[in-house]
Amino acid sequence: MEVFVRDIADVLENLAPLEYAESYDNVGLIVGSLHKKVKNILITLDLTEEVFDESISRKCDLIISFHPIIFMPMKNITGKTFSERIIIHALKNDISIYVIHTNLDVVWEGTSSYISKLLQIKREKVLFPKKETIKKLITYVPINYAVKVRNALFEAGAGNISNYSHCSFNFDGLGSYMGNMKTKPFFGKKETFHMEKETCISVIFPDYKLNIIRNALFKNHPYEEVAYEIYNLENVNPYVGIGFVGNLIEKMNEYDFLLFIKKKMNIPCIRHSNFTGKKIKKIAMITGSGRLGIEFSVKEEADVFISSDLKYHDFFKYEKKILIVDIGHYESEKFTKNLLKSFLDKNFTSISVYQSEVHTNPVKYFY
Repeated sequence: MEVFVRDIADVLENLAPLEYAESYDNVGLIVGSLHKKVKNILITLDLTEEVFDESISRKCDLIISFHPIIFMPMKNITGKTFSERIIIHALKNDISIYVIHTNLDVVWEGTSSYISKLLQIKREKVLFPKKETIKKLITYVPINYAVKVRNALFEAGAGNISNYSHCSFNFDGLGSYMGNMKTKPFFGKKETFHMEKETCISVIFPDYKLNIIRNALFKNHPYEEVAYEIYNLENVNPYVGIGFVGNLIEKMNEYDFLLFIKKKMNIPCIRHSNFTGKKIKKIAMITGSGRLGIEFSVKEEADVFISSDLKYHDFFKYEKKILIVDIGHYESEKFTKNLLKSFLDKNFTSISVYQSEVHTNPVKYFY
């Protein structure tokens, strides 16, 4: 079975919709064509020239990078930076580059899922819920067509609330209309006032599925002109956002917990605040840069907050209330390669997926 970049992108974007990426981010297909055939994929945390050479040696058609090689718009591509050189070589060698970054950070089965399993943490919810991720659709359908339209909306992805699916609210009423000479009314006649028994259907859906939901409505609704309303909701989705809050299987003292993290995540060193003297049970964590999560972790009454890129004065905050742990940016995100390889291996059996063996951490440690 032939696999194309488009097939890979569709599966990845079903896991982590591009719409969930932060506004400053640059995700999706960066270089290449969606119609390019793929036989070998290389997954990397950072795309360096050494990683690109590795993709050549493995005869890869597609590189999937967690961190984008292009953040800011480029006015020219002359090869003066490593990013420009990689783009030039990718085009010459017909290698596509796809980026999945902050959109993977915010989904429940994304960046945090692998680490939580590795550390044996039972996640409860996200730490930083992403706002405005839920919309609400209200539409009015002839009673005899309500089941068809409602089921089509469910199939398109509407009506899911946490662990429940097929959720909707319905009530019957009377709809009125009068079409002019240009209309083709499904019920009634042109230029004649008409009242029809209708069902009002209300469902919620993820905002990134707006076009899919709307298309399903238009395709299955019998009316020439469909009456509908779409609203942005303030409701928070507890499974979409940055970081997570969860619990260890058993409590641990602080010293043993730090040793546990070092061993499980293979980390050379850890920076941390003064011990609080409390047992560690409730965990809050943000992979990558997460210093803004300290306050949220305290509000969640977590025993420890784990992240990276913390500043000197961050370790003074909330003394004795929470243990603050900095494990390093690269160290907190390196298992993303494992996550993506496992995910792609399950979805594509006819292609080879490799994890880059290049150690791309720019921070070096002197022991």
